[in-house]
Amino acid sequence: MHTENSIQRRVSRQISVGSVKVGGDAPISVQSMTNTETCDVDATVGQVEALDRAGADMARISIPSMEAAEAFGEIRKRIELPLIADIHFDHKIALRVAELGVDCLRINPGNIGKEDRVRAVVDSARDHNIPIRIGVNAGSLEKDIQKKYGEPTPAALVESAMRHIDYLNRFDFPDFKVSIKASDVFTTVTAYRELASQIEQPLHLGITEAGGLRAGSVKSAIGLGMLLSEGIGDTLRVSLAADPVEEIKVGFDILKSLRIRNKGINLIACPSCSRQEFDVISTVNELESRLEDVLEPMDVAVIGCVVNGPGEAREAQIGVTGGEPNLLYIGGKPDHKVGNEQLVDELEQSIRDEIARRNAETE
Repeated sequence: MHTENSIQRRVSRQISVGSVKVGGDAPISVQSMTNTETCDVDATVGQVEALDRAGADMARISIPSMEAAEAFGEIRKRIELPLIADIHFDHKIALRVAELGVDCLRINPGNIGKEDRVRAVVDSARDHNIPIRIGVNAGSLEKDIQKKYGEPTPAALVESAMRHIDYLNRFDFPDFKVSIKASDVFTTVTAYRELASQIEQPLHLGITEAGGLRAGSVKSAIGLGMLLSEGIGDTLRVSLAADPVEEIKVGFDILKSLRIRNKGINLIACPSCSRQEFDVISTVNELESRLEDVLEPMDVAVIGCVVNGPGEAREAQIGVTGGEPNLLYIGGKPDHKVGNEQLVDELEQSIRDEIARRNAETE
């Protein structure tokens, strides 16, 4: 339908999180984090499986205790999706999950403790061929940095990140990625821009504690969109006070809107007005619900009247323009007319038929 984006990605070192490549020329990956009790193995496995079905490339699990580490071992046996362990304070937990098959360790070297403990974690990561994610957050900066800057400024975030990076550089461990998050959009964006010019490692993007589903999605779309449009970012998490599955959906919607990565149905829909010949809003909502399982990229236009309908429908793989009756387009050409009562069923079937046709061609 549209030409590809002209965004030039920042050149970064490529690392592997399990089977997923991050950085370099790899697609920008989308991840989320479980919010179940990690020791509840069944609940955590169920949530990771839900993230996987939504298209997540990887999932992060908090491991706050050695008991949770042992539970992670059971989760690992039941999950194929790459898993990241979120660890703070106790370096022995990191050593244990490395043995149990974790794909990436998320740590702050500064809160792991003395240098010999950080070295032990790095040596284990190297031995198990596991990358590390350095996670800097405005809400947990070191006390001396807080005192120096007075508040979590972009410079404060970058200084904290570089302090942690220096640990890994001293131990000759280049296979890491970095996040440098704040809840304020401009603080986050400025910090990432500065850090991107100082290191070669891939960057994990996010606006931390962004808020609820609506406000958090908007804030994340603005902040992440600014960075992604400049070619900055190799993997991302949309942090929402909502079901983690929603984080995956919003993450892909952000990438889709920038034509960076297309996964699933891209619905081009009018906001509806008195010219509409069918209920656009309910049609779109029903289609979104029915097509959640579809991960193949496809542009679908749902336009309520003949003003913009034909033009949008011709540009999409599947499209409908309102009329008396409505006209369904397939492959950019008028195909057949359809009444309002059959509209959602006909659209869904046409979309699934097109996907089946594509799959048959590639076999």
